[in-house]
Amino acid sequence: ISDGTAVQKVFARLATTPGEPPLSARLPAAERGKLDAALAKARMKDGDFGDVETWAAAMMLARADMPGVENGIDRAVIAAAGDRPVEELEGAEAQLAIFDRLPESAQRALLKAVVDDEGALAEEGPDLARAWRRGDMQTIARETQGGFLTDPALRAALFTGRNRAWTWQIAAMLQKGRHPFVAVGAAHMAGPEGLPAMLIAQGFTVIRVE
Repeated sequence: ISDGTAVQKVFARLATTPGEPPLSARLPAAERGKLDAALAKARMKDGDFGDVETWAAAMMLARADMPGVENGIDRAVIAAAGDRPVEELEGAEAQLAIFDRLPESAQRALLKAVVDDEGALAEEGPDLARAWRRGDMQTIARETQGGFLTDPALRAALFTGRNRAWTWQIAAMLQKGRHPFVAVGAAHMAGPEGLPAMLIAQGFTVIRVE
């Protein structure tokens, strides 16, 4: 969904549950200093999240570390498509629903990752972009082995599971004779659980084009 207003409506609907505890009660006491810093940066207070689920709070704090996120590369790709048909492998509702279905323990692991690491939820970063341009897939693969992706539930939901779902969709398009241009984050292209590896496992030949 390229309509930011529509995305915000989906987020608001999925993100709220009355009676949630303060964020400080959802993290270990040792994280309080980092949480206070993240809240200050986002211009929010600990008690502002009484109706906000933990995954959504993590996203709200992470957004403060991602200036210009509303002008992401996805919008540039859609604009470049012109009159060509554009389909979502994963729309805003499906993506946010993945977070919404996470167990509370995984949501809190995500929140901890955000307060521990600025940019933890960023799909891309300067180092990752440079590695991609060099064809350095080993560096990109290492990025998928750290941070919040070390939590088994988060990894299964946000990385492996998404890649598998996308693989099925791409394979179905190819089997129908279509030739789609597919754009995903670089991290989803690396390692044995990345899209190329999963497509190869489906019997397709994958060739890197410089």
